[in-house]
Amino acid sequence: MIDKTTAEHYQWGDNCDGWYLVKQQDLLIIHEKMPPNTAEQRHFHQHARQFFFVLSGELTMERQGEVPAQKGIEIPPQMVHQARNESQAAVEFLVISQPSTRGDRQEC
Repeated sequence: MIDKTTAEHYQWGDNCDGWYLVKQQDLLIIHEKMPPNTAEQRHFHQHARQFFFVLSGELTMERQGEVPAQKGIEIPPQMVHQARNESQAAVEFLVISQPSTRGDRQEC
């Protein structure tokens, strides 16, 4: 059983948090939390297809616009993207990647 409170935790960007729920080469599922007014670096993945599902708050995804809570968006391989939290509240979301994005990320 996977539990966010015991999952492997990491920090990224400007005080953003991530928890590995599934960490396999063929599948990566991460629960992420972005504080208000934070953003990740623009990037793309050569092989990984990703699906972002917003649990709470509102995520802004470059080129796709705002993604409200309980909605999701798919990012195909090689599409440049950037997740941003432009709101005044934290946003929490799942990122499902197949295959894993480890070693597959190219910064822009």
